[in-house]
Amino acid sequence: MPREAYHRDLTALHDRTLALARRARRAVDESVHALRAVDVDWSRRIDHDDIEINNERLAIEERCIALIAAQQPVAVDLRRLASTLFITGEIERIADHAVGIARINLMMATEPPPRPLSYIPSMADRALAMFDDAIKAFDEDDDTLARHVCQSDDDLDRLQDRVYADVIEAMRADANVVERNTYLLWAAHNLERIGDRCTNIGERVVYTVTGEMTDTKPSTF
Repeated sequence: MPREAYHRDLTALHDRTLALARRARRAVDESVHALRAVDVDWSRRIDHDDIEINNERLAIEERCIALIAAQQPVAVDLRRLASTLFITGEIERIADHAVGIARINLMMATEPPPRPLSYIPSMADRALAMFDDAIKAFDEDDDTLARHVCQSDDDLDRLQDRVYADVIEAMRADANVVERNTYLLWAAHNLERIGDRCTNIGERVVYTVTGEMTDTKPSTF
């Protein structure tokens, strides 16, 4: 493969990864809006559309592997392709967390509005800001911004702690809201995991740019 064609393929892979990120971001944003609006039809669409995100992730991975096999890249090109393989997986999992929130909305369908959500909307804003920065760092090879993403995850964790405190207090005050508030804990957990995925993307960007593999915080499951 001529060098020019190879670089065109690298650019195309990069652009497809950015497009995948935009779709995953939209799924997260819409899942929380549907939760707030008690819109179950919206949540069903998010769940249904996830198969397309999964398929695109697999297509990008297949193209990455084909390029690695054909070109046997070294140094930064190899790191870039290996990181793209990893980052597309993280993006797809972020979309899975959006589906998790959408399915929580479906399970809460019988709960009448208005629905108290504690700090969940604030968590969503923080998680989406981290995602935006992580993808911008990936797009621009900005390891400084990538490190900032990793450091900002603590803010999201603190918001999750506030959700837990509110939910536990509500459960103690009224046994009739235990089920609803348990679902809210699950939604908060999905948003917290999105932050962890963004941290993983940030760490991979640092690796791509510098060759340094970092681990900014212990993994959680």
